[in-house]
Amino acid sequence: MSANPNVRWGGVLRRYLVCLVVACAAVSSPAWADEIEQGVLLLRWGDARPAGLGQPVLPPRFKAWLEAGPGTRHRLDIAQATRAAGDLYALANRRVAVSHVVAKGGGRQVIDAIVPTDRVSHPAPVAGDDGRPRLSAPVHGSTRWITLMCRFADVATEPKSRDFFQSQYGNAPGQLGHYWSRVSRGAIDLAGSQAHGWYALPRPRSAYTGTQADLSLLFADCTAAADAEVDFTGVIGVNLMFNGELDGYAWGGGACAVLDGAYGCLRATWNPPWSFSNLAAMAHEMGHGYGLPHSDNSDGDADTYDNPWDLMSDAWRRAGSDPVYGLLPKHINAYQRERLGWVPATSRRTLQADDIGTHEFLLETVDAPGASGVQLLVVAVPTQPDPFATVIYTVEARRRTAPYESNLPGDAVIIHALTHYGTTQSLDSDVPPATYSANEGSMLRPGERFRLPQGQHWVEVVADTDSGFRVRVGPGARVMSSPLPALVRIATGTTSTRPSPAPPTGRASSLERRPNAERRACVAAPAMKTPASPCTGHSR
Repeated sequence: MSANPNVRWGGVLRRYLVCLVVACAAVSSPAWADEIEQGVLLLRWGDARPAGLGQPVLPPRFKAWLEAGPGTRHRLDIAQATRAAGDLYALANRRVAVSHVVAKGGGRQVIDAIVPTDRVSHPAPVAGDDGRPRLSAPVHGSTRWITLMCRFADVATEPKSRDFFQSQYGNAPGQLGHYWSRVSRGAIDLAGSQAHGWYALPRPRSAYTGTQADLSLLFADCTAAADAEVDFTGVIGVNLMFNGELDGYAWGGGACAVLDGAYGCLRATWNPPWSFSNLAAMAHEMGHGYGLPHSDNSDGDADTYDNPWDLMSDAWRRAGSDPVYGLLPKHINAYQRERLGWVPATSRRTLQADDIGTHEFLLETVDAPGASGVQLLVVAVPTQPDPFATVIYTVEARRRTAPYESNLPGDAVIIHALTHYGTTQSLDSDVPPATYSANEGSMLRPGERFRLPQGQHWVEVVADTDSGFRVRVGPGARVMSSPLPALVRIATGTTSTRPSPAPPTGRASSLERRPNAERRACVAAPAMKTPASPCTGHSR
């Protein structure tokens, strides 16, 4: 940890100064104010349909824009914006100020800082007890969505009825109203959400689609077609349903248009038939609408859809199903829930990096009836000079419960690393890490201990309970010659109040097959993906 707090918080202090400049510019016009642009930050994630046998796998897409007003939209360099914002995802769909500086050596301008302006009276980020700044705005209460069904001018098919789309918002198990209330533990609901359509778009499908669908035009034309009969007052987001393929992707994020006679910005999703026919895919895009990024695993490859423990990674595999709504959404991971303010302080515990004690916790699943234990356990590590680059570990309980978690790989404690600039990665004790984290190495079971990659702490599952697991966390011995994670079978002191899970088939783990095995040691730490390259001429 840096001994100089000004070094450690240098990037944060610069963002604070940008906020002060924005506040001053409201009452004066200094010469340097034109280097700062203000508007709504729009982030959009594109997710392809899973590839069939022999078909190419389409990579995810991610776009960032600054919407400065009607007809004024600036595309942002992703690498620069990610570095400059610290936590870009926390600023999605919010008013921000973007500061530019001239790159070293002169010439082009690069993004220096992105700060929220919707909290200008308190511009400085709040430091969390885990060493990371807090930028996210909580999402609470009724979040009313509107579904608009729009058909292309040259495509007459109407794949689903309005009644079908209206029923998706229901509060019965397996419907979106029930899902979002369950996963947020009652923090939000979808009260007042409605479906409307079908509406005729003014242009043929080819005018909107291609290599990259024109999402802004689709949003503007679809909302304009519905505007005469739809009241957008109090709406937080719009789910757009189309009767044909777009560009091979479903999309989620935000968009702006004239609504009820006034220009405004809302959360938005763009869904072709294969997306709205599966509630899991639609909920994934709504998650992007709420500002949630993709999560990942720790195998180091470019595939972000390889973590079955989070809807915001793999929505398609290891999912429950319904005869009407197709694949159902699994839960989002605990840190994703905390981003949106859905983990109350009473259900969160943080273990500091320098804590050398041994602690025991009752770790409970988010859907456990009457749960009063810990939903999110955070294990901190020493902070970095740039606090947004500080890694923390999150520990949560997951169980195979209907209707959303019934097809998970197993009942287990799952550990994620929150890495550079806000991406969560599930950890794996297998070497090399599995390319898809449905393996035993990604699950911590009763009687097993996992040493975290940084080596400060280990996490041990003592026993399972009806609502989750009893876990123990303690300090790790520093072994300079082997500072690597290891999964260890604890020989004594483990109990269980539930039947032991059957060993998975087809796995050659020594822990499962050899009764006297005590250790499965990693010979290499899980690979951590590197953040996007920092922008030229900008440092912290």
